[in-house]
Amino acid sequence: MILPSPPLRRQRLTLPADLPLVYAIGDVHGCHDALLALEARIRMDAADHRDARPLIIYLGDYVDRGPASSAVLEHLATERHGDGIERIALCGNHDDTFLKFTEDPEGNRRWLDFGGDATLRSYGLEPARYLDRAGGLRALGEDLRARMPARHIAFLRSLPVAARAGDRLFVHAGIAPGVPLRQQEDYDMMWIREPFLTEGPRLPVTVIHGHTAGREPVFGTGRICIDTTCYATGRLTALRLTPGDTALL
Repeated sequence: MILPSPPLRRQRLTLPADLPLVYAIGDVHGCHDALLALEARIRMDAADHRDARPLIIYLGDYVDRGPASSAVLEHLATERHGDGIERIALCGNHDDTFLKFTEDPEGNRRWLDFGGDATLRSYGLEPARYLDRAGGLRALGEDLRARMPARHIAFLRSLPVAARAGDRLFVHAGIAPGVPLRQQEDYDMMWIREPFLTEGPRLPVTVIHGHTAGREPVFGTGRICIDTTCYATGRLTALRLTPGDTALL
Protein backbone atom coordinates (compact mmCIF):
# COMPACT_ATOMS: atom_id res chain seq x y z
CA MET A 1 0.00 0.00 0.00
CA ILE A 2 1.51 3.30 -1.08
CA LEU A 3 1.24 6.25 1.27
CA PRO A 4 -1.71 8.51 0.39
CA SER A 5 -1.23 12.04 -0.86
CA PRO A 6 -1.51 14.92 1.58
CA PRO A 7 -4.99 16.46 1.85
CA LEU A 8 -5.82 18.19 -1.40
CA ARG A 9 -8.96 19.81 -2.71
CA ARG A 10 -9.14 19.34 -6.45
CA GLN A 11 -11.80 20.88 -8.63
CA ARG A 12 -15.23 19.21 -8.96
CA LEU A 13 -17.10 19.90 -12.18
CA THR A 14 -20.83 20.36 -12.64
CA LEU A 15 -21.95 19.53 -16.18
CA PRO A 16 -25.38 19.91 -17.83
CA ALA A 17 -27.75 17.18 -16.67
CA ASP A 18 -28.98 16.44 -20.18
CA LEU A 19 -25.70 15.79 -21.96
CA PRO A 20 -26.70 13.93 -25.13
CA LEU A 21 -23.65 11.72 -25.66
CA VAL A 22 -20.91 10.89 -23.15
CA TYR A 23 -18.20 8.25 -23.35
CA ALA A 24 -16.41 7.29 -20.12
CA ILE A 25 -13.02 5.59 -20.50
CA GLY A 26 -11.53 3.41 -17.78
CA ASP A 27 -7.99 3.22 -16.42
CA VAL A 28 -5.42 3.64 -19.23
CA HIS A 29 -2.23 2.88 -17.26
CA GLY A 30 0.25 3.72 -19.98
CA CYS A 31 -1.56 1.79 -22.75
CA HIS A 32 -1.21 4.44 -25.44
CA ASP A 33 -1.99 2.23 -28.43
CA ALA A 34 -5.14 0.87 -26.79
CA LEU A 35 -6.27 4.41 -26.01
CA LEU A 36 -5.86 5.58 -29.58
CA ALA A 37 -7.69 2.51 -30.86
CA LEU A 38 -10.58 3.05 -28.44
CA GLU A 39 -10.85 6.71 -29.36
CA ALA A 40 -11.07 5.69 -33.03
CA ARG A 41 -13.97 3.38 -32.15
CA ILE A 42 -15.63 6.24 -30.26
CA ARG A 43 -15.35 8.50 -33.30
CA MET A 44 -17.00 5.82 -35.44
CA ASP A 45 -19.75 5.29 -32.87
CA ALA A 46 -20.35 9.02 -32.45
CA ALA A 47 -20.87 9.35 -36.20
CA ASP A 48 -24.15 7.49 -35.70
CA HIS A 49 -25.31 10.26 -33.34
CA ARG A 50 -25.02 13.17 -35.73
CA ASP A 51 -27.15 15.58 -33.71
CA ALA A 52 -25.15 15.16 -30.49
CA ARG A 53 -21.74 16.64 -29.74
CA PRO A 54 -19.78 13.90 -27.96
CA LEU A 55 -17.86 14.28 -24.72
CA ILE A 56 -15.19 11.88 -23.48
CA ILE A 57 -14.60 11.67 -19.73
CA TYR A 58 -11.40 9.83 -18.79
CA LEU A 59 -11.63 8.33 -15.31
CA GLY A 60 -7.98 8.69 -14.29
CA ASP A 61 -4.86 6.53 -13.85
CA TYR A 62 -3.10 7.50 -17.04
CA VAL A 63 0.36 6.49 -15.80
CA ASP A 64 2.18 3.46 -14.31
CA ARG A 65 2.29 -0.26 -15.11
CA GLY A 66 1.85 0.00 -18.88
CA PRO A 67 4.65 0.83 -21.33
CA ALA A 68 3.87 4.37 -22.56
CA SER A 69 2.78 6.67 -19.74
CA SER A 70 4.60 9.69 -21.16
CA ALA A 71 2.87 9.22 -24.54
CA VAL A 72 -0.52 8.99 -22.83
CA LEU A 73 0.10 12.23 -20.93
CA GLU A 74 1.29 13.93 -24.12
CA HIS A 75 -1.87 12.84 -25.91
CA LEU A 76 -4.22 13.94 -23.14
CA ALA A 77 -2.40 17.22 -22.53
CA THR A 78 -2.92 18.19 -26.17
CA GLU A 79 -5.66 20.78 -26.27
CA ARG A 80 -6.82 20.19 -29.83
CA HIS A 81 -7.39 16.80 -31.40
CA GLY A 82 -9.23 17.97 -34.49
CA ASP A 83 -12.15 15.55 -34.14
CA GLY A 84 -14.84 17.77 -32.63
CA ILE A 85 -14.97 15.76 -29.42
CA GLU A 86 -14.84 17.53 -26.07
CA ARG A 87 -12.66 15.94 -23.41
CA ILE A 88 -12.46 15.98 -19.62
CA ALA A 89 -9.72 14.07 -17.78
CA LEU A 90 -10.21 13.28 -14.09
CA CYS A 91 -7.50 12.53 -11.55
CA GLY A 92 -6.68 9.00 -10.42
CA ASN A 93 -4.63 7.94 -7.43
CA HIS A 94 -1.69 6.96 -9.65
CA ASP A 95 -1.69 10.37 -11.33
CA ASP A 96 -1.85 12.18 -8.00
CA THR A 97 0.95 10.09 -6.50
CA PHE A 98 3.14 10.48 -9.58
CA LEU A 99 2.78 14.25 -9.28
CA LYS A 100 3.78 14.03 -5.62
CA PHE A 101 6.84 11.98 -6.58
CA THR A 102 7.98 14.64 -9.03
CA GLU A 103 7.82 17.16 -6.19
CA ASP A 104 9.30 14.99 -3.41
CA PRO A 105 10.86 11.70 -4.57
CA GLU A 106 12.29 10.78 -1.17
CA GLY A 107 8.95 11.25 0.57
CA ASN A 108 7.08 9.24 -2.06
CA ARG A 109 9.55 6.51 -2.98
CA ARG A 110 6.99 3.74 -2.54
CA TRP A 111 5.42 4.97 -5.78
CA LEU A 112 8.22 3.02 -7.47
CA ASP A 113 6.62 -0.21 -6.20
CA PHE A 114 3.25 0.94 -7.48
CA GLY A 115 4.11 0.62 -11.17
CA GLY A 116 6.05 3.86 -11.26
CA ASP A 117 9.16 2.18 -12.66
CA ALA A 118 7.32 1.75 -15.98
CA THR A 119 6.47 5.46 -16.02
CA LEU A 120 10.11 6.38 -15.43
CA ARG A 121 11.20 4.14 -18.29
CA SER A 122 8.70 5.86 -20.56
CA TYR A 123 10.72 9.04 -19.94
CA GLY A 124 13.97 7.24 -20.70
CA LEU A 125 15.04 6.73 -17.08
CA GLU A 126 16.07 3.40 -15.56
CA PRO A 127 15.36 3.54 -11.80
CA ALA A 128 17.84 0.78 -10.93
CA ARG A 129 20.70 3.07 -11.93
CA TYR A 130 19.75 5.53 -9.18
CA LEU A 131 18.54 3.50 -6.23
CA ASP A 132 21.79 1.88 -5.13
CA ARG A 133 23.72 5.09 -4.58
CA ALA A 134 23.59 7.86 -2.01
CA GLY A 135 21.34 10.69 -3.10
CA GLY A 136 19.99 8.56 -5.90
CA LEU A 137 16.34 9.38 -5.37
CA ARG A 138 17.08 13.07 -5.34
CA ALA A 139 19.05 12.73 -8.57
CA LEU A 140 16.26 10.65 -10.08
CA GLY A 141 13.74 13.37 -9.29
CA GLU A 142 15.97 16.02 -10.83
CA ASP A 143 16.45 14.03 -14.02
CA LEU A 144 12.75 13.24 -14.23
CA ARG A 145 11.79 16.90 -13.91
CA ALA A 146 14.34 17.76 -16.57
CA ARG A 147 12.82 15.25 -18.99
CA MET A 148 9.14 15.87 -18.33
CA PRO A 149 7.59 18.56 -20.51
CA ALA A 150 6.13 21.37 -18.43
CA ARG A 151 2.73 20.65 -20.00
CA HIS A 152 2.72 17.18 -18.42
CA ILE A 153 3.21 18.66 -14.94
CA ALA A 154 0.60 21.35 -15.61
CA PHE A 155 -1.84 18.70 -16.84
CA LEU A 156 -1.42 16.56 -13.69
CA ARG A 157 -1.86 19.59 -11.45
CA SER A 158 -5.01 20.72 -13.25
CA LEU A 159 -6.97 17.45 -13.14
CA PRO A 160 -10.37 17.70 -11.43
CA VAL A 161 -11.39 14.90 -9.10
CA ALA A 162 -15.04 14.54 -10.13
CA ALA A 163 -17.62 15.55 -12.71
CA ARG A 164 -21.37 15.42 -12.13
CA ALA A 165 -24.03 15.44 -14.86
CA GLY A 166 -27.46 15.23 -13.29
CA ASP A 167 -27.76 11.91 -11.47
CA ARG A 168 -24.50 10.58 -12.93
CA LEU A 169 -21.23 11.10 -11.09
CA PHE A 170 -17.88 10.39 -12.73
CA VAL A 171 -14.92 9.77 -10.40
CA HIS A 172 -11.84 7.57 -10.40
CA ALA A 173 -12.47 5.26 -7.43
CA GLY A 174 -15.88 5.96 -5.88
CA ILE A 175 -17.29 7.90 -2.95
CA ALA A 176 -17.85 7.42 0.77
CA PRO A 177 -21.33 5.86 0.99
CA GLY A 178 -24.05 8.16 2.27
CA VAL A 179 -21.83 11.25 2.59
CA PRO A 180 -23.25 14.32 0.80
CA LEU A 181 -21.29 15.07 -2.36
CA ARG A 182 -20.18 18.49 -1.14
CA GLN A 183 -18.54 16.78 1.87
CA GLN A 184 -16.71 14.05 -0.07
CA GLU A 185 -12.94 13.98 0.32
CA ASP A 186 -10.56 13.91 -2.62
CA TYR A 187 -8.85 10.92 -1.03
CA ASP A 188 -11.99 8.77 -1.18
CA MET A 189 -12.78 9.80 -4.74
CA MET A 190 -9.30 8.67 -5.82
CA TRP A 191 -8.65 5.71 -3.49
CA ILE A 192 -11.77 4.16 -1.93
CA ARG A 193 -12.79 0.55 -2.41
CA GLU A 194 -14.78 -0.75 0.55
CA PRO A 195 -17.38 -0.02 1.74
CA PHE A 196 -18.26 1.67 -1.54
CA LEU A 197 -17.93 -1.45 -3.67
CA THR A 198 -20.41 -3.34 -1.50
CA GLU A 199 -22.80 -0.58 -0.48
CA GLY A 200 -22.69 1.67 -3.53
CA PRO A 201 -23.04 5.43 -3.15
CA ARG A 202 -26.17 5.38 -0.92
CA LEU A 203 -27.06 8.64 -2.64
CA PRO A 204 -29.41 9.35 -5.58
CA VAL A 205 -26.61 9.11 -8.13
CA THR A 206 -25.06 6.44 -10.32
CA VAL A 207 -21.28 6.48 -9.97
CA ILE A 208 -19.20 5.67 -13.04
CA HIS A 209 -15.71 4.76 -11.91
CA GLY A 210 -12.54 2.73 -12.44
CA HIS A 211 -9.75 1.94 -9.94
CA THR A 212 -10.89 -1.57 -8.94
CA ALA A 213 -9.45 -3.70 -11.71
CA GLY A 214 -11.07 -6.78 -13.18
CA ARG A 215 -11.38 -8.57 -16.49
CA GLU A 216 -14.93 -7.38 -17.13
CA PRO A 217 -16.95 -4.25 -16.32
CA VAL A 218 -19.07 -4.47 -13.18
CA PHE A 219 -22.62 -3.17 -12.85
CA GLY A 220 -23.08 -2.90 -9.11
CA THR A 221 -25.48 -1.18 -6.74
CA GLY A 222 -25.61 2.41 -7.91
CA ARG A 223 -22.26 2.10 -9.66
CA ILE A 224 -20.58 0.98 -12.88
CA CYS A 225 -16.88 0.06 -12.84
CA ILE A 226 -15.05 0.05 -16.18
CA ASP A 227 -11.45 -0.68 -15.15
CA THR A 228 -10.68 -3.81 -17.19
CA THR A 229 -6.94 -3.97 -16.36
CA CYS A 230 -5.75 -2.88 -19.79
CA TYR A 231 -2.04 -3.20 -19.03
CA ALA A 232 -2.57 -6.94 -18.36
CA THR A 233 -5.60 -7.85 -20.51
CA GLY A 234 -5.13 -5.49 -23.45
CA ARG A 235 -8.77 -4.42 -23.02
CA LEU A 236 -9.54 -0.74 -22.49
CA THR A 237 -13.25 -0.17 -21.91
CA ALA A 238 -15.57 2.70 -22.75
CA LEU A 239 -19.13 3.21 -21.55
CA ARG A 240 -21.51 5.18 -23.76
CA LEU A 241 -24.10 7.22 -21.88
CA THR A 242 -27.09 8.90 -23.46
CA PRO A 243 -30.15 10.28 -21.62
CA GLY A 244 -31.74 7.28 -19.95
CA ASP A 245 -29.37 4.64 -21.38
CA THR A 246 -25.90 3.17 -20.97
CA ALA A 247 -24.03 0.70 -23.18
CA LEU A 248 -20.55 -0.76 -23.31
CA LEU A 249 -18.52 0.10 -26.37
